[in-house]
Amino acid sequence: MSKVRVLVGTRKGAFVLTSDGARRQWSVEGPHFAGWEVFHMKGSPAEPDRIYAAPGGGWFGQVIQRSEDGGRTWNAVGNEFKYEGEAGTHQWYDGTPHPWEFARVWHLEPDSLDPDTVYAGVEDAALFRSTDGGKSWRELPGLRRHGTGPSWQPGAGGLCLHTILLDPQTAGRMYVAISAAGAFRSDDHGETWRPINRGLRSQGIPDEDAEVGHCVHHIAMHPARPGVLFMQKHWDVMRSDDAGESWREISGNLPSDFGFPIEVHPAEPETIYVVPIKSDSEHYPPDARLRVYRSRSGGDEWEALTDGLPQRDCYVNVLRDAMAVDALDACGVYFGTTGGQVYVSPDAGDTWAPIVRDLPAVLSVEVQTLP
Repeated sequence: MSKVRVLVGTRKGAFVLTSDGARRQWSVEGPHFAGWEVFHMKGSPAEPDRIYAAPGGGWFGQVIQRSEDGGRTWNAVGNEFKYEGEAGTHQWYDGTPHPWEFARVWHLEPDSLDPDTVYAGVEDAALFRSTDGGKSWRELPGLRRHGTGPSWQPGAGGLCLHTILLDPQTAGRMYVAISAAGAFRSDDHGETWRPINRGLRSQGIPDEDAEVGHCVHHIAMHPARPGVLFMQKHWDVMRSDDAGESWREISGNLPSDFGFPIEVHPAEPETIYVVPIKSDSEHYPPDARLRVYRSRSGGDEWEALTDGLPQRDCYVNVLRDAMAVDALDACGVYFGTTGGQVYVSPDAGDTWAPIVRDLPAVLSVEVQTLP
């Protein structure tokens, strides 16, 4: 029977949760890197027992850790992230120039074929690549040096590059998302980039057709249909059917169109999941009821999934990288909360149960499906 391994990054360490295909009984290992913020962990599709993690923070600095045995043991492999050439400035909240300063790694994205190639999205927003398993890192400066770069402003969480998608069908094509600049696409392995934000509307931007300035929270795609993208942004759930060339809103009957994560069912490209929260100032579920919403039609029509989730007095949030799906025949859906709970649904969202409670605030959740 297949197994699943759930990788959980938290405010104070990392945890590895494992179960068989039934996903009823779980083992919990951790905390690894106890006391460190772990913004993201992700396993290599090319070598499942290789996992990359990004523990760090203002006290410890940033260190990339790598495991070769499924998360049981770890080795620090690299910590050098330097902007290439003259860093220059970007725009701050009040319109004044602010120097580019490296703060942390937000997201790690291993290559699907080469276990030694891995990408890192960082704050202040930049994209780095390692081709030696995380030991050394080189910035791909074409993104930050795009002509709009000096006008990028941070969102509430910082000027973070938090989403990296590698197109499995079109060689050289990749996507990134930056808060609060927007979405960008490269068709030449990350050497050059262009904004793909047509159709996005953002409050507070004087020009509704602005090329950048949109606070994108997360983007997801189905590997069998990578030209179709789904986006959760700062207000609005969006969809693109042309590789980001244009976007349309699909918020439909959601109780709120504000949230952070969005995911796609692994076997049903038109089935997507979001977790709405009340507003950009009230980061908890509408009506204090924790509900995952599922659309089986690619958006617009949504159903609330509540069985097993708290439906009163619930004031947690689910962050942008804290939701994932597995690839088992009966799809598993997972998410973690700022209250330290990690939930699983072994039946594509119909019913839910906690895997573990009382962890530190969950920052990220990733899932590996293992033979």
